[in-house]
Amino acid sequence: MCQAKILLEESSGERLFMKDVVLLRVEGGTVVLQRLFEDPVELHAELLEADFLKHTVRLRRTDEARGRGE
Repeated sequence: MCQAKILLEESSGERLFMKDVVLLRVEGGTVVLQRLFEDPVELHAELLEADFLKHTVRLRRTDEARGRGE
């Protein structure tokens, strides 16, 4: 399967926030991420890049996360 890794850009560099993501939806300033058979995770973030060859998505948080991440 082709699940994605979500990377968060922070002042100290990038860190892995979540892996095995099968759904990413942008709702205004909120990004909704979901794994198979799990509840969605919402965070206020902006989409920086989606690399389909590497299956990675880079986000920059604009507020605190809500929900469960890694």
